[in-house]
Amino acid sequence: MQPILCIDFGSTFTKVTAIDIDVPRIIGRTQSFTTIHDDINIGLQKALDQLEELTGISDWPVRLACSSAAGGLKMIAIGLVPQLTMEAAKRAALSAGAKLLKTYSFELNDREIREIETLKPDILLLTGGIDGGNQKVIFHNAHKLCELNMRCPIIYAGNKTIANDIETILKKNHWDATIADNVMPTLNQLNIDSARACIRKVFLDHIVVAKGLTQVQRCIDNILMPTPSAVLLAAELLSKGYLSEPGVGELIIVDVGGATTDVHSVADGAPRQSNVVMRGLQEPFVKRTVEGDLGARYSLQALVDGVGIDVVASVINTSQEVVMQMLKDLVAHPESFMEEPGLLKTLDDVAAEIAVRESVTRHAGYLEVHYTPFGTIYQQTGKDLSYVSHVIGTGGPLIHHSNIRSALKASQADPKNPLSLKPNHARFYLDHQYILAAMGLLSLKYPSAALKLMKETIIEV
Repeated sequence: MQPILCIDFGSTFTKVTAIDIDVPRIIGRTQSFTTIHDDINIGLQKALDQLEELTGISDWPVRLACSSAAGGLKMIAIGLVPQLTMEAAKRAALSAGAKLLKTYSFELNDREIREIETLKPDILLLTGGIDGGNQKVIFHNAHKLCELNMRCPIIYAGNKTIANDIETILKKNHWDATIADNVMPTLNQLNIDSARACIRKVFLDHIVVAKGLTQVQRCIDNILMPTPSAVLLAAELLSKGYLSEPGVGELIIVDVGGATTDVHSVADGAPRQSNVVMRGLQEPFVKRTVEGDLGARYSLQALVDGVGIDVVASVINTSQEVVMQMLKDLVAHPESFMEEPGLLKTLDDVAAEIAVRESVTRHAGYLEVHYTPFGTIYQQTGKDLSYVSHVIGTGGPLIHHSNIRSALKASQADPKNPLSLKPNHARFYLDHQYILAAMGLLSLKYPSAALKLMKETIIEV
């Protein structure tokens, strides 16, 4: 047996997955509350003790870890035009597994500088201008950022013509600055790999220390990446395959959490019809979006605000007054609801289903109709996911959902919204053992084993 341990330090739970690489097979999985405010090793050790009882193994020579604890990787992205460099910067941050706190475009002002101080990001991403393009706004923003009464790692990924000048300005003002390739070197061309790699390096070099996660490094080699990055790696591997082992094809992963919902798509997304033309920024083959107002328990108020309390009350067949009281109780005593059965479970299920529907709608592209003398033309914005074959659900609210197939069907195209490019005829799957992050970690060293385990473990529903 060649045992390997994959550890995911979550905001609530520390999850450990034990794998025997020789077979390969999953030999055990346990979890314990993440103890980020005390010593993160306490929660990890509890999970390891449970794992030893389960497997009889105490020695794990290889330990791989990812983390979204202590607020995850909090970033602010600054660009020029909202639909262009700003959008490119946003995609770079999200693809690196970041939690995007805010985005800013055009010239920063005093109010925005004060807001950045209040938000306290872990990393700033400064972009703007195609190569050889705008310089004035970028110089303004670099100087304006130097007025901040805080410092954190900053990555510049804008107009390469002035990259050295921007680096000099930032470093003279005591910024820990890193230069990456321009996220949009030419108009509508996306180039986020370099910025994503820099974000990951900053995470490894700085953020793990800043968040007090170094306590755990006596037990593991290193925290390799943010948890969303691990899930994205798993998604890409499962879709594309590895060497002679085929993948499953184009897919969507919907990860519904207590507070947010992540959507990962691995798909070409280009227009499929001859009368459809693409508009806007080039879409990445592997894409992640995060919806901060969609989740289950801890986003119930935002969800009610978004769809209406009457809709929620109607779906769960209760009164608006009951829903309002539950929301008040949840805010006052969230811990008391952790194992509450009954009505709250129903509300969780409804919230998860709405989160699936809305998050995939926002992630997918859409069409706009234009009538011309030569016939009807459609403009596509975003990715065409109508041909995606697999939709995979993960995250506690879906894993414990009372009717998972019904929840995942909410990801499908709606006849009432024919211009949305959501999947038409996908099959539904569930990551019922919550292994995607672990498999993303495992894929760094053993991609064949990770792919095989995902194909065996993720079940059709």
